[in-house]
This record gives sequence, C-alpha cells and structure tokens, in this order.
Amino acid sequence: MLDDHATSGRPPDVLDHRILEMLSLDARASVTRIAEELHLSRANAYERIARLRRSGVLRGYTAVIDPRAAGLATAAYVFLTLKQDDWGVLREALADEPAVRHLALVGGQYDAVLLVRTRTVDELRAVIFERIQSLSCVQSSQTALIFDDHAEHRHAVPEE
Repeated sequence: MLDDHATSGRPPDVLDHRILEMLSLDARASVTRIAEELHLSRANAYERIARLRRSGVLRGYTAVIDPRAAGLATAAYVFLTLKQDDWGVLREALADEPAVRHLALVGGQYDAVLLVRTRTVDELRAVIFERIQSLSCVQSSQTALIFDDHAEHRHAVPEE
C-alpha cells in the first residue's frame, strides 16, 4: 500500500516535486506520460497526484497566458502603506478588481505590493487613482511602471 505522506502533514517528497514540475510545464500532461517519465506505475502516479490535490499542494490546473499578447501591455507594481491592521480590508476591497493580478502583504518600507495590468496607461491611471488610492485603508502609494518582465511558471524541484 502507498504511504499517505501528502495527507499526513509531511512535505512532498522528490517524486512529488518532479510531478509538480512536470504539471507546471504542461498542465495537460497525462498520468501515463508522468508515470513513464518518472518510472512509476500509472496507479502510483495517479495516487500521488490525487494526494497532492487532497492535501491542497496541487490546487488546480491553468493555462499560462502572456499578458502582453493578450492585450494587457501596460503594467506596474504599486507599493502601498496601509492603516493599521487593514490588510484584510484591502484584500476584500480588491478581490473583484480584474486589473490587480497579484496582491501580497510584505515587510519593510511598504505594507502591500500589487501587480496591476491594464490595456492602456489611461486604464492604469484610473485603477490606481480611482480604485486603489481612494480606498480608506490606503495611506500612501508609490507606483513603478514595468517596461519589460519575465514570469517563471515552472515548479523547481528543491535540492535535498
């Protein structure tokens, strides 16, 4: 019987990370292909993927989209200083804002960092000034325009 390490609280092992790496490169990779490449039985590969899903490590499958090719050519990082304990307020306020592609609570000079992507500079200005800076939880903001970027969507296998 297979060990149930993914649901027992233990971290994923090397084979689990290799599966995650393969799926991050091609979310449509078949269980058969994964099993063959990792020299596992199909049943073992299937069970490992199922355990990774049950444990919340593997949360879903998605397409990787080039934002510029999709028409979102304007982007910026927006750094925010928040009022005390307002992270939850910010998260809730921006939950349905499609231009905010990533939101993170951070330590250091700022409290939060947002990645904002829009079609035009005018849209970017409107999102920042009208939607983000107008929030009562935001004390101040600083914007850094992104001229070029690269995102790595590959899950790297950690070294042991």
